[in-house]
Amino acid sequence: MTTETDERGAAEEAARIVEERWANFHRYGPYGMLAVGVVLSAATAGVVDMDRTDWFVFVPVSAAALALQLWWGRAMRTRPGPSGAGIVYYWVRWALAFVGSLINPFYVFYAACGYFDVERLLPRRQVRPGLFAAIIVVAGSQAGGLPPENSLGWVLFGGLLAVNSALVGFMGHINGKEKEQARIQIETIGELERTNTALQQALDENAALHAQLLVQAREAGIADERRRLAAEIHDTIAQGLTGIIAQLQVVKNAPTLAVAHEHLDRASDLARHSLGEARRSVHNLAPAALDGATLPEALKKTVTDWSSRTGVRADFTLTGTAEPLHDEIEASLLRITEEALSNAARHARATRLGVTLSFMAGEVTLDVRDDGQGFDPLALPARTGAGGFGLDGMRARAERLAGDVTIESEPGGGTAISARVPLVRHD
Repeated sequence: MTTETDERGAAEEAARIVEERWANFHRYGPYGMLAVGVVLSAATAGVVDMDRTDWFVFVPVSAAALALQLWWGRAMRTRPGPSGAGIVYYWVRWALAFVGSLINPFYVFYAACGYFDVERLLPRRQVRPGLFAAIIVVAGSQAGGLPPENSLGWVLFGGLLAVNSALVGFMGHINGKEKEQARIQIETIGELERTNTALQQALDENAALHAQLLVQAREAGIADERRRLAAEIHDTIAQGLTGIIAQLQVVKNAPTLAVAHEHLDRASDLARHSLGEARRSVHNLAPAALDGATLPEALKKTVTDWSSRTGVRADFTLTGTAEPLHDEIEASLLRITEEALSNAARHARATRLGVTLSFMAGEVTLDVRDDGQGFDPLALPARTGAGGFGLDGMRARAERLAGDVTIESEPGGGTAISARVPLVRHD
């Protein structure tokens, strides 16, 4: 965006400089062209046979032209663009230049001012007549003065009039094209700026949405962990405590000491088991494997430990350039891997398993493939949406991060689980 802004600034600055130069020319140019016309007319007075009468007219006309320029120099500051004063100035100047050119053709330099400021001074409907009037004076002076002295002079005057009209029309066409191109260039650069601004706003909104998704994922993750802990307490610790109470009740009414010791031993075993389950639940509140380790390192260790426990050959592969990801992204990918490995251990009966973590442009993918017995995905129970562990839990974790989980499997053909999430770097 900076490049387009610089280009537009340069184009506007160039247009401003050109405009200032033309403004200076319109302010001071007529003085110079009047001076050239007066000096050349005086220098060639003998060549064109200017007599006393001509001088009697020439001097007042030149003085009137100078007075007209002085008046317009003050008036133009308060009347930019076509106006009544501009119309009067243009036609009075033309009349003075016409009279001066009748006396001496070299006075035509003053008449040529009309070529340059006709569009600034006259309304649109008078531009062509005003320009043609200036061409008449110029062509007449080129033909040797007005009026022509004979038929050959009239023919020469007509030819010069046509040539000057064609040249002025051609130059006007070129000037119009240049102005149009400059206008289109400025508009194009402006459109690029607006497009880039909108793109930057979209990128900012996208970043904000990513941040919002991560916050929602964190909140949903907390809710998931609460539901998981509640389920584990109910299924393990609560049941263990119920069993302990039942054993103690039996001890209270035991007929013999041996029976009491037996049930006390059972109660002790249940207590130890419940304590172990409580410790495991607390340990699983956060992925301990990520403490002091990168995500690839944690995944590799998890796969290696799983392979040691199950005796199934398992390999971890990293593709692309690993980057530190947002904590929620890393935790979710690790949990998805653990669930996939747990499912494989319980159901797959695989002899080989592979986990691949891939860093790509804008996203991270996690693939877990095994050569187990597979299953029919269509035969799975309808999704509960509870967000617990298992396949639904994997999908829920990925979807909270604006990702998805794809499962491919068939009976006897193994299983492939692929999770894709946005690549959100660690802040």
